[in-house]
Amino acid sequence: MRLYRESDPKPTIRRPAEQLNVHHETLRNWIRQAEADAGERHDRPSTDLLEGNRRLAKENAEQRQANETLRAASARVGHLRRPDLIERRRAPTAELVHLPVYTGGVA
Repeated sequence: MRLYRESDPKPTIRRPAEQLNVHHETLRNWIRQAEADAGERHDRPSTDLLEGNRRLAKENAEQRQANETLRAASARVGHLRRPDLIERRRAPTAELVHLPVYTGGVA
């Protein structure tokens, strides 16, 4: 890439590609990527951005897998609930107390 970039006037891409024994489109892609990494091109992402995207995609895939595992475990455990345990978790209810009713007369 440096051979091409430092040449003045710029040769066709084919000549340095032949000298390097690589396909000319491969060299063209390397040059474009080097220009994107240097901030000279904005039509393709830089290598740092591509690596960051790959890392985030991997983290997202791991998180999705963990979520699926938790969902599956939750579904398996959900049917194991016992009614007697559920009853104990409920808030205690007040007992009904039968009080005498005052009717206004003498008791």
